[in-house]
Amino acid sequence: MMRKISIKSKSLMSMLLLAIILFTQCKKDSEEIVPLSTNDLSATTTTSTVTSSGTLDMSKAVKDSGYAFYIQPNFATAGDTESAPTTSTVKLFENGKEIGPAHSAHKAIRTYGKGRFSHWGKELYFSSSDNTNPKRNGRKYTYTISTVSTVTVEEPITVTPTPTPTPTPTPTPTPVPVSTTGPIGYAMVGGATTGGQGGQTVTVTNLADFRTAAKSSSPLIIQVSGNFTGTGSIDVASNKTIIGLNGATLNGVGLALYRVNNIIIKNMKINKVVGGDCITIKETTHHIWVDHCEFWQDRTHGWDYYDELLEVTDRSDFVTISNNKFHDTHIALLIGSGDLQTTDIGHLRVTLYGNYFYNVSERQPCTRFGYMHVFNNYISNGSGYGIGVTMNATVRTDNNYFENQNIPIYTEFNAKPGFVSGASTNIYKNCGANQISTSASSWIPEYEYKSILIGAADVPARVLSEAGPKY
Repeated sequence: MMRKISIKSKSLMSMLLLAIILFTQCKKDSEEIVPLSTNDLSATTTTSTVTSSGTLDMSKAVKDSGYAFYIQPNFATAGDTESAPTTSTVKLFENGKEIGPAHSAHKAIRTYGKGRFSHWGKELYFSSSDNTNPKRNGRKYTYTISTVSTVTVEEPITVTPTPTPTPTPTPTPTPVPVSTTGPIGYAMVGGATTGGQGGQTVTVTNLADFRTAAKSSSPLIIQVSGNFTGTGSIDVASNKTIIGLNGATLNGVGLALYRVNNIIIKNMKINKVVGGDCITIKETTHHIWVDHCEFWQDRTHGWDYYDELLEVTDRSDFVTISNNKFHDTHIALLIGSGDLQTTDIGHLRVTLYGNYFYNVSERQPCTRFGYMHVFNNYISNGSGYGIGVTMNATVRTDNNYFENQNIPIYTEFNAKPGFVSGASTNIYKNCGANQISTSASSWIPEYEYKSILIGAADVPARVLSEAGPKY
């Protein structure tokens, strides 16, 4: 039997229909950030807004890069995602004054700072209003969260779920043979690293042309000719080979690899990038080969003046770093940026061989969470520690040569130690003792490398003759 509809019910239904018609006629630009309105109607109608607040514990903040820091504050609300980049309702305050803008791109936070922030997933990426270190500037950082309560419309609206992101490829369980022309190790696991193979070859002779070529969507082999000076970083798109010609140097300018893959960087000299890295490999970037390059800063400035020479962080994977020189810096190479970055578990697979680290304080390299293979490297004159292994990371060392190292291999720092195998295969000349607090790991990498492995005693001569740019 049909229900009778009162005049009052008809009036309410008419108002609802009119609101829906008006909503469909005012479609929002997908790139515009518009605050949630109580007049917006979809599957629910807004009835009230409740605001909560709290204080950020700056002792738990971790340096990201540039002007950016990050923290996991356990906000009881959803953060932004790729499919919903303006979901978060978090507002951030510095000494009671609101800063922003919110929903900023992570690169903008790192490069420009000035209060920009992003509540992304479970983490808050942020910068201070004047780009000072928020852990040390003595200011109080607070937040508010607006939580919207809603009433369901009588007719339910079906919402299409957000598609699951495609995961980073996992390595094949069968051994990968040694390459005779390409990289050895993880850059050839779970796929191949071929760079700009098959693309056009271009030669760049100034910084502007380099920036343009590097961000091209087409595969390219980019030959760098010249000595370029500047600031900031050059964004490198996927499927690129960057080869330095005789003396090619970037002074103060780094290379930024964010959410890209299949890149080869060879024969480049990069130095003294203030507020950034010489090379940044970040945010799910995978299949990267850095070979025969040279990176340096100085140790006359403080530890926070520069970032690392090279970093591999934030779920990046399948990287080979070979035959490079890392020198004259406090912090050389970081794999895994923070103890709270648990999303790195299952990623950060990196191979290092034939590299020369010298006059470095620490991080030669340091790793968290990932799997790292370090063989036939020469690590000399380190005042802190050589290889740092923490947060359950697993490291295999084979036939490395440590000389004048305070602590060659170190696990007992940060929140948790990591695991090491092969420590007895290395030579330690004029070094302090290893500080390894965990039992030896049985892990070995899933690719073949022993056919090209040389004895530890032969490493210094080989590395000194082969590491660095080859023109």
